[in-house]
Amino acid sequence: PNTPCLVGEGAMAVAGGSEEDKKVVEEIFKACGIVKHVPERLMDAVTGLSGCGPAFVYMMIEAMADAGTMKGLPRDTAIELAAQTVLGAAKMVMEGGGRHPAQMRNDVESPGGATIVGSMTLEKHGFRAAVVEAVSNAADRATEIGKK
Repeated sequence: PNTPCLVGEGAMAVAGGSEEDKKVVEEIFKACGIVKHVPERLMDAVTGLSGCGPAFVYMMIEAMADAGTMKGLPRDTAIELAAQTVLGAAKMVMEGGGRHPAQMRNDVESPGGATIVGSMTLEKHGFRAAVVEAVSNAADRATEIGKK
């Protein structure tokens, strides 16, 4: 389930219907977050990305908090800092005037600094590929389930 809907921050898509139907559905779903219109053939991609995505983000927050705790932060502080970091970064992307997330990442990565070393560690361990594969596999599974 798209659990961020519980706090009005879900990401949903709708497909098909008349223009009037689309407007009605969009008004209903806007109470839960953002709504995008996509062709029906892309609905499983939406499921993999924004339907399953919250679980992947929760896992990243958990991992970041584990690292903070490993380095000495109290667990509750580490979780709050990690969650706020994700919230702030997401807000920057949403309100960034169309700037690509890679540019925003580059803005944080000081030459020879801690962030670039951390980014390279994520790349070395396949972070990007793992996320792409997780979303893609989740979308494929949604397609399989839809055929049953």
